[in-house]
Amino acid sequence: MSHEEVILVTGSSGLIGNAVAARLASSYKVVGFDRTPPSRAHSHVYPAPVDLTSEEDLSRAFKTLLDTHGNRLTSVIHLAAYFDFSGEPNKLYDTLTVEGTRRLLQRLAPLSVEQFIFSSTMLVHAPCLPGQFLTEESPLDPRWDYPISKVKAEQVIHSERGSIPAVSLRIGGVYTDRCNCLPLAHQIRRIYERWLTSRVFPGPISHGQAFVHLDDLVDAFVATVERRKSLPPECAILIGEPEPLTYDELQHQFARLIHNEDWETTQIPKAVAKAGAWVQNTIPIGEEPFIKPWMIDYSDDHYALDITQAQRLLGWTPQHSLRTTLPKMIAALQTDPENWYREHHLDSEAIPDSLPA
Repeated sequence: MSHEEVILVTGSSGLIGNAVAARLASSYKVVGFDRTPPSRAHSHVYPAPVDLTSEEDLSRAFKTLLDTHGNRLTSVIHLAAYFDFSGEPNKLYDTLTVEGTRRLLQRLAPLSVEQFIFSSTMLVHAPCLPGQFLTEESPLDPRWDYPISKVKAEQVIHSERGSIPAVSLRIGGVYTDRCNCLPLAHQIRRIYERWLTSRVFPGPISHGQAFVHLDDLVDAFVATVERRKSLPPECAILIGEPEPLTYDELQHQFARLIHNEDWETTQIPKAVAKAGAWVQNTIPIGEEPFIKPWMIDYSDDHYALDITQAQRLLGWTPQHSLRTTLPKMIAALQTDPENWYREHHLDSEAIPDSLPA
């Protein structure tokens, strides 16, 4: 593969962006747009400080891109977006995720761009019931600000892409061998520290959500680039493992791996869970609680993915599974709890002094 082929990655310093840029850099020239510099420099990755909410930043970055690499781009992988777990309204959902996508496409319009890949989420879809599987044609029903902003951005892509072929990858929850997934990390922590709240759940414990290992997700992005000439002009593709582990299964697996014991989880009414979350957030003791009252309504949403489209269009099937990766996550925690807590932004002072062998 010629190194003259150029790929632009926005959000290139994030967990996903850094991994995608590193993988692609062995075969392409990769230009990375991000507000912050990458934690590690990779050969053939050209970082550029860019805030997609700033027209001035975009003008400067695109001038540098054109002067240095020309006006032909093999692919644009658009990962930059706003996300948080606070549940509070934030204008960045609009100015970055939605309008940032619009500004980016408008800057790309005069160039020769073979492909635009958008990082979306499975959460744009309405949840399904156990035994059912979502497809790309399943109804859209984003239920909070993050997936709402992704749906709006997909609509912007449809209206602004012009002749640029576009793919929206609707991705499940991303994890690594060390975890690096905040909802899972907090679930592990509650069991590790034996919190009372680790034994209750505000919904059917038979529900679960699809996840995807970071390495498999990177494979999906690479396959999307490599198959760009055979893909439809505009399409969406679900990316995730076809077997969602239920909340109950996760609870039992974590407890066996950490404490070598069973862990019974009781379903409680959402009103009770909301009241408890409200009290914890209103009168916090120590660090700010992760669970917010708004999360309770969506905690038992079930997402299982039919990945037929990914297999057919990309030749992609996940090579990892959350089930077989859980022991690696817990081993990483047990080997160096302090570093694992720090990596997941948890209070290391809460680490238990001792655990049963």
